[in-house]
Amino acid sequence: MENREFRKQNSDMAGIEVSQTNYGAAKRFRLVLREQGNIREMGGEEMSIAVGITDSIFMNALDTGTSDIHLQPERDQLKIRYRQDGVLHDTGQLPTEQAQNVLARLKLAAGMRIDENREPQDGRIDMEYLGRRLSARVSCIPCLNGEKIVMRLLDPMAMKVDMTKLGMPPEVLHKWRRAVQMPYGLILVTGPTGSGKTSTLYASLHTLDSKQRNIVTVEDPIEYEYDKYIAQVQVTERMTFPKVMRTFLRQDPDVMLVGEMRDAESLGIGIQAGLTGHLVMSTLHTNNAVETIGRMVDMNAEPYLIAGVLVGILAQRLVRLNCPKCRQPYKPTEDEIDTLKFTAEELSTGRFGKGAGCQDCRGTGFKGRIGVFELVLGTPEFRAAIARGENFAELTAAARKQGYRTMLEDGRDKVMSGWTTPDEVIKAVFTQSVD
Repeated sequence: MENREFRKQNSDMAGIEVSQTNYGAAKRFRLVLREQGNIREMGGEEMSIAVGITDSIFMNALDTGTSDIHLQPERDQLKIRYRQDGVLHDTGQLPTEQAQNVLARLKLAAGMRIDENREPQDGRIDMEYLGRRLSARVSCIPCLNGEKIVMRLLDPMAMKVDMTKLGMPPEVLHKWRRAVQMPYGLILVTGPTGSGKTSTLYASLHTLDSKQRNIVTVEDPIEYEYDKYIAQVQVTERMTFPKVMRTFLRQDPDVMLVGEMRDAESLGIGIQAGLTGHLVMSTLHTNNAVETIGRMVDMNAEPYLIAGVLVGILAQRLVRLNCPKCRQPYKPTEDEIDTLKFTAEELSTGRFGKGAGCQDCRGTGFKGRIGVFELVLGTPEFRAAIARGENFAELTAAARKQGYRTMLEDGRDKVMSGWTTPDEVIKAVFTQSVD
């Protein structure tokens, strides 16, 4: 009776596939707890409504390629939303009486205090699904109508992405491969949150020989765990980026991956490490590759030191790919033509396309994402321009001499090839498309 009642409630209110629940002996999904190095399954009655709903939320998210799960409290319900290909979609809702038990189970699994509802908390959930080990980064914050939980799903398989699958143009890929094989210097990947910087760095790290080189990483948080040979350190209040980086320099590193250069101290240590024979790879939040130089100067880095250490700067954004099953020919609008400056010849020869929406892409017309990139290398001319303290326009001119192409130009090529739509590129690199 209780089982039938849950199935009805779950399908009516939560909008979650009941067929995905874990009833029966063969359990496809389970939450696991790490305690003092030991891993055990998280407890809970299998027939419990809260346990069933929690498992269904995770399984549906994993089956649909979701990157983030948002549980948003409202006055009379808990809204469930999935971020898929960078866009949030409503998935269902739960009544408040069930929501409280679901949130309590999630907080317990993430190692949070379930009796604390006035302070933000962070945690990590480990799970197994169809024999795969996965995890989720969890953030909980008190809101007007309750606690909002956001979970970033972390799949170790995503870390093993091939660099050729990122979407780099052939000439950019060739130059980038050479850059990451340099014995020392500073390599930066720039872009806003959610632009795929971490994926690019992980893919680049996989091209290095971790057996012959001592590779260390400092991250906040550690999103993916490497199997062997790479030492990963989690940033905490006591273990800050600068403190860990200084310690790393006494650990005989060959390659040091720094999750983010957040302050002048971290940048200064990174530059010094690059100058003293280490390859440093990190990220910065800037709009484009050339602008990164000005950002580093603003963070009190001396131009002559930047010029001496710079190997390359890669800027990137993510755009959604047209669904291959429902893609149709598309004619750009006048505004799109004007913004992306398509010529008459490009309009006649381009293979423009747009997804109509089908069951495979959940009616969105898009399935998957790809990067648009721009790369600046530390060539002698570009380094000389940095050392002279040239402005943005002069640095851009120096970059053009090495074959530099903007993200907007790369995006235009992907639009004309039918990979994505003009609107996606305009939204992704809007600052580049406005004169």
